[in-house]
Formats: sequence, C-alpha cells, structure tokens
Amino acid sequence: MQLNLTLDIPPLPRPITYTDNILLIGSCFTEHMSDRLGQHKFNVLSNPNGILFNPLSVSLSLNSYMDRKMYTEQDLFHLNELWNSWDHHTRFSHIDREQALHNINNSQLEAYYSIKQANWVMITLGSAYQYYLQAVQRPVANNHRAPAQWFDKKMLTTEDIVTVLSGTLGRLFEFNPDVQVMFTISPVRHIRDGVINNNRSKARLIEAVHTLCERFRNTYYFPAYELLIDILRDYRFYDIDFVHPNYLATSYVWEQFVKSCIAPDTQKVMQEVQEIATARAHRPRFPETEGHAKFKASYVQKVQDLLKRHPNLNLKEELDYFSN
Repeated sequence: MQLNLTLDIPPLPRPITYTDNILLIGSCFTEHMSDRLGQHKFNVLSNPNGILFNPLSVSLSLNSYMDRKMYTEQDLFHLNELWNSWDHHTRFSHIDREQALHNINNSQLEAYYSIKQANWVMITLGSAYQYYLQAVQRPVANNHRAPAQWFDKKMLTTEDIVTVLSGTLGRLFEFNPDVQVMFTISPVRHIRDGVINNNRSKARLIEAVHTLCERFRNTYYFPAYELLIDILRDYRFYDIDFVHPNYLATSYVWEQFVKSCIAPDTQKVMQEVQEIATARAHRPRFPETEGHAKFKASYVQKVQDLLKRHPNLNLKEELDYFSN
C-alpha cells in the first residue's frame, strides 16, 4: 500500500563535488542548506547581503557583486540607534557607521571574488512581494522595523520576475561562463500576507523560475517547495508557528538534495567528514585518560588520510583539535 506521493528528481548532469565553489543567496531556507553544506566542509559563501526574500533584491545584489560595488556613507541611514543599509539584512547594522560600512564592503568584496570563481550559484526565492521606500520609490531588501507608512508594497508579476532575473542571469553567464545556477522556492509560508496571497506569491515565483530554466542553459530547479508541500504534507513537519520547516523536514529535503545533486563519490567522502565532525563534537567525561588520548590519535590519522586523498578539504580545526 502506497501512503504518499513520490517525486522523481533527475540527477544533475554535472553534480556538485568538493572541488566546487558555491555561492548561495536568498531566503532563510538558504541558511539551512548552506549550514548543511558547510558542516560537510564544502566551500560555500552564504548570503553576502544577509537574508533576501524577493527576486528584485536577489537580482540587485548579484549585480552589485559583479559590479564590485563599494558602499559609501551616503548609502547608509540612521534608525533605531543603528546605521543600516536598505540593501542589507539587519545583521550588517551597527551602532558605529564606519563599522557598518566596513562590514558591508568586506562582504561585497568577498562576494565579488566568490561569484567570479563560483561553479554554482544557488538562488532561493521566498516571496514575490517587494517593498519600495515611498519617498523615492526605491526598492528595499529589508525594512529595518521602519514605520509601515514609509513603504509601498507590491506583488511583482511573473513577467517582472522573469525580466529582472533574465537580465542578471545573462550578465552572470558572461561574467562567469562556467557557472551553473540552481533555483529553489522556499517552502516557508509568508503567512503575514495571508494564505491566499502567499499562494499567489509562490505561484508567480514557481512559474518564473521554470521559465528561466527553459530559457537558460546550465540552469536547474530543485523542488524543495514540492518536497514539503506535496510529499510531506503535514504540520508535524513544521515548527510550532506552522510556517517554518522543522529539523525533520529540513533533514529530509537535505537527503533528497544529496541524492540528486551531489556526485556519488563525493557522497562517500561526506560520510567520512561527518564521522570526523561527530568525533570532534564529542565531549568526554575524563579527557585526561589514556583511552581518550588514543581516541584522538586515531582521528589524527583519519584526518591526515582523508586530506591526502582530498587536500582541498578544510579540516584544519579538526586536525588541530585532535592533535592537541
């Protein structure tokens, strides 16, 4: 008896390996995926502008990396005792204007080098809604808890989304001809927009992304949204807010991502990396014992053996820990 639907996810023509550089950008679901990739020691850069939800903000950010844009004091504004940027998440806000600017421009520079060398750019879109600063009709990526009357709110059309991202993808493939792009739609519900408008928003994103994948080569879609909404289909896979996927759900999506998007040989190495990470996280009751010394020595050997086979892995922290 079959009790749920199945979803056949075709493997990537050129799957992800440990030699790849990966830039991830987009909604909070991006953070889940980048955390998992980072835990397995992939070379990732996640959200250089902080979390971004809508396609226009994602597009403007990617363009700014390719332009090697540097921000100035005039790009910042002071609100709630902090210096902020309309293009950046609040994690870049700071009580000191120079420090905020320093953090933003360091991230911009890191993103420039990352996108220039990236083998993969992974884009997760969360909402088709875009906010505009009313006084100048400037699109903003984050409202920074400013008064609601400062903004106009608009749901981008499917054509708007396709147009803005087509321009960015065209630039990206000229800027870095070898890059591959993966789109996902965040399964996180934007319930503040209401259930109906959340579904309208997601529908526009989905249609736009599939249009882009048909239009551009080396552009793919990973069905994270469908895995949550159509396969799991149950509130037990969400946190208490019924909006954000819980650990079990994100683990399931990650497993499907690994199976369909990561090279089989790389998956075997991931298992070795996970074993080392688990051993590194172990907290012994009696670290001064000879048994624990032997345990650490055995993992020094395992790390060294793995690095001989895969010297590009960054296991310095683990090796230092086991060697100490």
